[in-house]
Amino acid sequence: MHMLFEYTTLRLIWWSLLGVLLIGFALTDGWDLGIGALLPFVARNDVERRMAINVAAPTWEGNQVWFILGGGAIFAAWPLVYAASFSGFYLAMFLVLAALILRPVGFKYRSKRPEARWRSAWDLGLFVGGFVPSLVFGVAVGNVLRGVPIRLDGDLRLFYEGSLWGLFTPLPLLCGLLSVSMMVLHGASYLGIRLAASAVRERARLAGSVAALAVIVLFAAGGVLVAWGGFGYAVTTMPPADGPSNPLWATTVPQSGAWLDNFVAHPWMMIAPALGFLGAALAFVGLRTRHELASLGGSSMASAGIIATVGLSMFPVILPSSVDPHSSLLVWNASSSQHTLGIMLVCTVIFLPVVLAYTAWVYRVMWGRVTTAEISTNPDLY
Repeated sequence: MHMLFEYTTLRLIWWSLLGVLLIGFALTDGWDLGIGALLPFVARNDVERRMAINVAAPTWEGNQVWFILGGGAIFAAWPLVYAASFSGFYLAMFLVLAALILRPVGFKYRSKRPEARWRSAWDLGLFVGGFVPSLVFGVAVGNVLRGVPIRLDGDLRLFYEGSLWGLFTPLPLLCGLLSVSMMVLHGASYLGIRLAASAVRERARLAGSVAALAVIVLFAAGGVLVAWGGFGYAVTTMPPADGPSNPLWATTVPQSGAWLDNFVAHPWMMIAPALGFLGAALAFVGLRTRHELASLGGSSMASAGIIATVGLSMFPVILPSSVDPHSSLLVWNASSSQHTLGIMLVCTVIFLPVVLAYTAWVYRVMWGRVTTAEISTNPDLY
């Protein structure tokens, strides 16, 4: 495959595929995270909580595959990005993994005993497993936009010069809240389409409506903060797009508002933020008018548009360094070899359709509305 595509093209393909995998994770596991974060607010007794849980429980494990694929793609296609992000954000990633571990045991163990205290404890675990990853993922994106304190020496050894608490500054926190709102909106929209008429569905619609408005406000606030808050990096020395990977060949400098330059140079990119705003507005209208397909479609558009906005605004930068202008990681200077990217593309072309087909089949088999009667009579439900 690497003989069919130039090195530059392969790098662009994998940059695009990374975005696709992140969007796929947000669109599938996103509603599972959102349902977990919503659980204490939309369900007020054990039956109602079981209704919400059984919307997510049959497919959450398959949805989490997108998270693994995204991490694997970064590891294989952008090894320096993987090393910098997973090392620098190690404690934050540990927090995410600890929260995510609560999900499987929460699903499996909450119904093992009938005591209210036992079940409430696991319900709290499911809430943490939905809220904390949603928040930390957004905080991580905010730190990437702000710049990461990484430094490479002459031997390309990586050094991270930040701390855990340094991750939680105003822009990252705003991005974290936007991420939580985005997941809650998506989870509420999915509950609306998967639950039979019930109090849980009505509360989910109300919570989703609030989340849709929060997405619009926070997305706009983030744009204003990025534009006039001193954030952005300009590439002053561009490495050759078809040359070997060497991060020290590039130079980036902090430049206020630089993350908006791509939208000025390429107006078609405005499609991404437009999808973010219009999708959230469509989801709000769909939730208020009880148009379930519109709300789910709108929340999906919003998630895809917001994630695409970040990627397009930063291109070709992937991970900017805030402490060393020669240590920023770009599409052109941090990828694996042309041969590696080509082999990976062959594997992706073969196996990604299989994953998509299997996922579609699973959803077709598991599809249907969860009802109070089914919760009471079906022994296979959690």
